[in-house]
Amino acid sequence: MPYPEQLKELIKVVESTRVDRVERKKKGEEVPFLSLEDRETMLNNHPDFKKEGRRELKVGASKGYAIAHEMADLLEATSRVDPAKIDVTKWDYETDVLVIGGGGAGTSAALLAEENGASVILATKLRHGDANTMMAEGGIQAADKGEKDSPYYHYLDVMGGGHFTNVPPLVEALVNNAPGALKWLEHLGCNFSKFEDGRMKSIHGGGTSRKRMHFAGDITGAEIMRTIRDESRNREKITVLEFSPAVELLLNEHGNVGGAVLYNLETQEYFNVKAKSVVMATGGSGRLHIQGFMTTNHYGATADGVVMGYRAGVPVSFLHTVQYHPTGIVFPEQAEGILITEKFRGSGANLVNIDGEQFVNEREPRDVEAAAIIQECTVKGKGVPTPTGKAGIWLDSPMIDMLSGEGTVRKEFPGKYILYKRFGIDITKEPMLIYPTLHYQNGGLEFQADGTTNIPGFFLAGEVGGGIHGENRLMGNSLLDIVVFGRISGKGAAEFAKSSFKDGKLTIDHVVKYNKEVDESKAADGRVAPMLLPDYTDPRVRERQLTTNYVGNVR
Repeated sequence: MPYPEQLKELIKVVESTRVDRVERKKKGEEVPFLSLEDRETMLNNHPDFKKEGRRELKVGASKGYAIAHEMADLLEATSRVDPAKIDVTKWDYETDVLVIGGGGAGTSAALLAEENGASVILATKLRHGDANTMMAEGGIQAADKGEKDSPYYHYLDVMGGGHFTNVPPLVEALVNNAPGALKWLEHLGCNFSKFEDGRMKSIHGGGTSRKRMHFAGDITGAEIMRTIRDESRNREKITVLEFSPAVELLLNEHGNVGGAVLYNLETQEYFNVKAKSVVMATGGSGRLHIQGFMTTNHYGATADGVVMGYRAGVPVSFLHTVQYHPTGIVFPEQAEGILITEKFRGSGANLVNIDGEQFVNEREPRDVEAAAIIQECTVKGKGVPTPTGKAGIWLDSPMIDMLSGEGTVRKEFPGKYILYKRFGIDITKEPMLIYPTLHYQNGGLEFQADGTTNIPGFFLAGEVGGGIHGENRLMGNSLLDIVVFGRISGKGAAEFAKSSFKDGKLTIDHVVKYNKEVDESKAADGRVAPMLLPDYTDPRVRERQLTTNYVGNVR
């Protein structure tokens, strides 16, 4: 729906200050960045700093570690399938490398495993490519230009953005492999935005000291996913199983990973896959709606890989922090939670309150930026009210055409221009109403810079792993993360399958042991995990489903 009259009147306030703000922007006059001390104070408004939002785990390898209640609910749950019913002496599929997850990390891993001689099964919960990768818009970082930038500066930006809590070897691997990852994507046919002479366009992101954000309009993730998905479908040794999420890992008698149990969402059958190595690439957890926040994440983002890996004995790290992207749509409500890329702010759009005033530098790190918006709306009372009683902040997109020429918004942000047009809103003339939205799982399972974990043959890639980004991720490093560590883990899994795999009897005893620990702790309260899919069923509908049987959220 278009903006109602009450919001159109408030837009006039934004318009009244726009010319002056554009002139200041042209002169390079910006709202000053906050000092380190002021940033720490501002972060008290961030959801991560609400101690009542977390509790200590009662079970598992990271027992005593305090994480979000919604995530703890999954880790303190029993398996959704009775392990006694899983016949591990039989398997339905056998492969060298099993990749769990069909997004950017999983597909990159499958490609590199295949290139290194392995047969690959890629099992994905929904369709191949239904992943957060498709939702990523703004860009991918890489210090690839060789002028005024280098992996050294990229490393410092990543560490600073993560409050210097990041795991240094993981950051080193990320930034040093970034130029090669970008070259690989372009070689496969990824269409990045370029100048007429062929040089890649690049812009700043929040927390970056150099312009190293490469992009494909405002659909960068979709373009990357298109490229690698098409490539994987043309590789003979990669088999894709769609609508087949993994529900448990299988180990073998030597303690190595041995495969996984898959669940067919269409036929409701369980299948065993025997594998010499496994790459877990199941993505994030936005559909947990931590602390009630809306989310940018795709429908299947329910932390399945963290649950399976944790049950098998892999510790978790940095799960006490979650990223809330500063700019998610809060109106129109039909599009609530959808990401508004940071590229808008990098291109010159101001964040302004109900009085048409800037209140924060648009290039602060994401956690600081989100905290400032929350403070403006909930503490200072300067948010813009929506028709249903929520509040947001204006992102003044018409400024971009005034700064860079008419048509820039339509050219550089085609996805969002089309989306808003469906609701009768022209973002070249009217600002967007935004509020922070649950966006990224900063933490996950512990792993090393070569993709390995404490379970031989078990590798990680992408958002399921923790430590790269510390306590806050910078824009453009998630698409980089999935490609860099997808490639590293895919190659490593293939090499493990060839040279280090020790065959042995399959077992699911770790799940039996974990279920017993959960039962003894009395923490589960009837919960089962992994969740697989979120449940948005109206409770009144559930009351009338007299013959429907649910296991967790899934019928």
